Amino acid sequence: MIVLHLLIRTLFTYFMVLLSLRLMGKREIGKLSIFDLVVSIIIAEVSAMALQDLRVPIWHGALIIFFLVAFQIGMSFLSMRNRKIHDLIEGRPTVLVANGEINDREMRRTRYNMNDLLMQLREKNIANVADVEFAILETSGKLSVFEKAEKMPATAQDLRLRVAKTEMPISLIVDGHLDHSKLAQIGKSKQWLIKELKAHGIQKQENVFYAAWDGAKLHVDCMDDPQKPRDETLL
Repeated sequence: MIVLHLLIRTLFTYFMVLLSLRLMGKREIGKLSIFDLVVSIIIAEVSAMALQDLRVPIWHGALIIFFLVAFQIGMSFLSMRNRKIHDLIEGRPTVLVANGEINDREMRRTRYNMNDLLMQLREKNIANVADVEFAILETSGKLSVFEKAEKMPATAQDLRLRVAKTEMPISLIVDGHLDHSKLAQIGKSKQWLIKELKAHGIQKQENVFYAAWDGAKLHVDCMDDPQKPRDETLL
């Protein structure tokens, strides 16, 4: 009986935390604000307490998490509408390098030393601070870096080249299964797909592991032959 009770508490807590995090919005862990991080930590602590202490009714933890999520959502809406509240909760980005010069006053204020700055620049393949036009410390702790114009690689626009527009590839076949809705989305028929597969030397769609249309070309990846010996050097 105790095992069933633990299973129910575990599943309830799992889906409760999952729902609360979904309601709080989608953000990468590394891009959470201090406020979001604090709320997430408290939710984790409350969930752990609800699982460990069987004497505490599980709805107590659920109610606390509900209050935290409601508070986080409410503060998010307020910060969207009021700049002062936003700056108080989220903080403001700090310019550490401006016009190629290091802002040592802001470096000291944010307790950001030169070793931190140089390490972040090296991670972005920049060896010399003199090559940086702007470096901004975001509220998430990430450093956004903009190189000087003369140090940036040339683009197609700089070279006045006409390039094809990039389109999102649409997956038509995954693991041998055809997605008819995706085929209709690109305005193609199954006969067209069969013809394209034959042009790639494929007679059956079941032999296709992945096939995607990028707006101009069908990219096909066949399933591996189980009879073919594997290359152990790649393992």
